[in-house]
Amino acid sequence: MPYIDTKNEIAGIRGLMQFRPEVAVVLNQLAQVLLAEEASLSKRDRELIASFVSSRNNCTFCMTSHGAIAAHLPEGNQALVEAIWNDYKTAPIDDKLKALLQIADKVAKGGLHVTHGDIAAAKDTGASDMDIHDTVLIAATFCMFNRYLDGLGATTPDDPGFYEIIGKQRAAEGYLTKSVLIKD
Repeated sequence: MPYIDTKNEIAGIRGLMQFRPEVAVVLNQLAQVLLAEEASLSKRDRELIASFVSSRNNCTFCMTSHGAIAAHLPEGNQALVEAIWNDYKTAPIDDKLKALLQIADKVAKGGLHVTHGDIAAAKDTGASDMDIHDTVLIAATFCMFNRYLDGLGATTPDDPGFYEIIGKQRAAEGYLTKSVLIKD
């Protein structure tokens, strides 16, 4: 049960967004640009970064929902998502994504933890400035989203089927569909 009366029974971030629909529009636009629009990193990799940072922040709702989205995107699956949660350094991903997850891990701790060495290591694996920029921004944004949910005690369902539905929908539709943009 959320710490505030959101005047709805909607789980996770959607319940909070229903409470402040004008905020929902802006947050969903940000998620759309960062995660669903065309970019130098694949949608799967961007969702994996979001899920990974959320796992580091112990935000079960974001970790699980964005993991499910990544699993529904091309070349994604639940085993890959869980391998990254458990130890991205040994997960079956390329060195570029490992280097970007290293940066994201440091951003989750605090931006000042990122070093020139981290950036150089990512560039050595083929990461572009845009890849690095988007990784840092996704990580920072998900720290905010994670604190938004957990700071207000958003309802976090235990049913894996709930996240399966979210994952399939968001992977197919993105973040600016009618089912996401809840309005009174």
